[in-house]
Amino acid sequence: MKKLFSTKFSDTSISLALLILRLSAGGLMIPHGYKKLVNFAANSRGFTDPFHIGGPASLSLTIFAEFFCATFIVLGLMTRLATVPLIIAMVVALIISHKGEIFGDGEHAALFLAGFMALLLAGPGKISMDRLIGK
Repeated sequence: MKKLFSTKFSDTSISLALLILRLSAGGLMIPHGYKKLVNFAANSRGFTDPFHIGGPASLSLTIFAEFFCATFIVLGLMTRLATVPLIIAMVVALIISHKGEIFGDGEHAALFLAGFMALLLAGPGKISMDRLIGK
């Protein structure tokens, strides 16, 4: 019990915390991207187009971020690079789709955004594919 309230930390605890963050943020994002992937034809015409590149192209970029980049994050592979498209997707979702309502409909996007920004800054931790391949 004494350790629970200690202000000391170790490399192992930081690595475990980053693993939990990667698995939860990436793992919870994958179903969002998968749903968009399997319903691509139905969603592509009416999908939000913030960069004026067309609905299908915007949806494709969102699927790339939410499914493929999230999978990379779960694996700890190219983690920092994989967070960038997800951060962009969450900013767009928060500002455009949810009209900046951090405490309303945009709460999930804001939480994902915070998690992915933390991973961008901290990296994947020692328990990752990045560590195994020496990146």
